[in-house]
Amino acid sequence: MKIVISGYGKMGREIEAAAKARGHECVSKPDSSEELAKSVFPDAVCIDFTVPDAFRKNYKTIAENFKAAVVGTTGWYDILDEVKDYFAKKNKTLIYATNFSIGVNVFFKVNEIAARLISELADYDSYIIEYHHNQKLDAPSGTAKTIGNILKEVLGKEIDIQSVRSGKIPGIHETGFESEVDRITLRHEAFSRKGFAEGAVTAAEWAVNLNGIFEFKDLLEEKIKNILK
Repeated sequence: MKIVISGYGKMGREIEAAAKARGHECVSKPDSSEELAKSVFPDAVCIDFTVPDAFRKNYKTIAENFKAAVVGTTGWYDILDEVKDYFAKKNKTLIYATNFSIGVNVFFKVNEIAARLISELADYDSYIIEYHHNQKLDAPSGTAKTIGNILKEVLGKEIDIQSVRSGKIPGIHETGFESEVDRITLRHEAFSRKGFAEGAVTAAEWAVNLNGIFEFKDLLEEKIKNILK
């Protein structure tokens, strides 16, 4: 499989390593909108880990120039419908996620199950705390917002999210369920960016054989359901 990496920073290098380890070819690594516009590879999957403003500027170019796209950039979901419509118009596949880590996507499901159990059995308040490195631009993180949306859908109320930006923390997400008598804490901690990169390459492999617009966690849902049967 041919891969174009849009945004050749720390995550881009992790993606390149993960792709090469699985036998894929990185045909281009544009690090600006101008370079991306010149990277026309109709048979390649573009993996985008840039920043919100860059993706807002580049999504049309990505939809026009490549076979499919895997987008790990967050902070642009206010134009999600617009992006979906454009990819659909161009008949191109898009897989997007607030977090491509397989472990985090399992964490999403664990939070949903915990919230469903709690909503039926007892009265708990919920909260989310997320920690990231001091160069992360969006707060709360897209991952924390996803957890918040999952809990809101089950519990029927907004969940408080607190954000910490410090040092070089790759990513920690903690969910708490607290009552008058006890507290349940769920926690996912990323040790490096490698898990995000491997998940993004997995999504790119899937994208080659898919047609449409998908959120990564929904693609994993069927696999998780089969495991939980």
